[in-house]
Parts: sequence; C-alpha cells; structure tokens
Amino acid sequence: MQAALGEEMSLSLQVAKELPFLRRYARALTGSQQTGDRYAAATLEAILEDRALIDTGITPKLALFKAFHSVWQTTGAPVNTDTSDDIEARAQKMLAGLTPNTREALLLRALEEFSYADIAQIIMVGEEEAQELVAIAYREMSKSVMGRIQIIEDEPLIALDIKSIVTDMGHEVTGIARTHKEAVALGARERPDLILADIHLADESSGVDAVIELLREYPDTPVIFITAYPERLLTGEKPEPAFLIPKPFDEEQVRSAVSQAMFFASTQTLHA
Repeated sequence: MQAALGEEMSLSLQVAKELPFLRRYARALTGSQQTGDRYAAATLEAILEDRALIDTGITPKLALFKAFHSVWQTTGAPVNTDTSDDIEARAQKMLAGLTPNTREALLLRALEEFSYADIAQIIMVGEEEAQELVAIAYREMSKSVMGRIQIIEDEPLIALDIKSIVTDMGHEVTGIARTHKEAVALGARERPDLILADIHLADESSGVDAVIELLREYPDTPVIFITAYPERLLTGEKPEPAFLIPKPFDEEQVRSAVSQAMFFASTQTLHA
C-alpha cells in the first residue's frame, strides 16, 4: 500500500512539474489566459475523476497533454463568440475558420517541441496526418494580416535574427530597442501592431516594465516574450503572457508565435 501511495505521489509531482507548459499551450491555443487556464484546470479535474487518463506507459508531459486533448475534444474544441470582449470575439470567429486540429498540431510542434509521433498520439491521428496538419497551419496562418513589429532585445545578433525571421514573413520592423527607455521612445514614435520583447535589457532595465508602459498607450497590442528565464513569467499569478518563447529558440517557434499573435491580436498579455 505504501508503494502504491508513493507511486501516486510521484506521478502527482511529475504532473505538477509539467503543468506550467500545459498552461502555456492552453493560453496560446485559446488566445486567452483566462480561457486557457480554465481548460488546464478542467484537465486536472478530469484526471482526478479518472486516473486512467494519465497513461503511465508514456512520459508525464505527453500523458498530461493527451489528457488535455481528451477534455478539449470532448467539449468540441469550442469557439466562443458570445463574449463581451469584442477583440476576443473577432479572434474566436477567425479561429472557427481554420481547419480542425491545425492550430493544435502547430502549437504542439513549434511551442512544445513534441515529435510528430507524439502529436499524433496526443490528438489521436496518424503521424503523416500530424505532419500535414502542421503544414496546413503554416499556410493558413500565413494569410493573417501583416503588421508592424517592435523588437525589444539587447543582444545584437539575436535581435537581427528575430528581425530577419519576421521580415521574411512579410512583417515590417519598426525598430530595435536595447533598453527600457529606448523601447518606450520607439513605441511613442512608431506604433507597433506586435511587440517582441526580452526580459533583461542592456542597462539592467526590465523588458517587462517597458512592455507594461507601452501597453498603457496601446492596450490591445499583442506581446511575445522571448527569454532565457520563462519560469519568471510562468508563475501562476496574473498577469502572465499568452505567448512565451524560451531561449535558445528556433525559427519555427518564432514564426508560429508571431503568426498566432497576429492572428488573434487579442492576447491578454500583461493587461488582463
């Protein structure tokens, strides 16, 4: 009995360790911290009611995401357009027009770095279909509105890499800021449609503080944080970013997050 109890506690600890990643995925999937967290909580409640949802034959993270999708698909992956938030309503209407499972597959691949085999298991499709869903997602997301992007990053090579990625996607970069002061000044001169920001800047100032100040002026602007310290933003407390990329990153992650953020233009990043 003690052995069984120990296994139960060990599994609970492993699930808890992976929970921040599920919450990140759920928020990116729904475009809303509140809605994403609600689905993550519903997943935990479902697991408590039916422990068979956690397959001990696979990794805890894979099992947790598979359980999430059991809940997600059971509810029909609903698109809620009955909301008082007009911006979110528009985003959810756009979401309704996408091919089923494409956004899920893209996020699982680019944001959570699951293999195609894992994605197939999570969303219950074949591996070849999982690959095709990701390809379809990129094609459909590339049709989203192009915009003007502000980059807040103090490392020159990283900043230029990000700039290259987003300009290749067809977006315009308003400029690159290395400090809090530069970021605010740049935002005042050139209003961005999207902000890509690091946390720690050149003069020891805070990218988070710079973003907060910019959002006072442009409250509906989506934000993506690219940081080596994602745990400092995934605290479980409000506000949190809906889009978060850990360093080191790859091009696929940036392309996915930018497409997602521009597509929704409704992330509740730091102003929920």
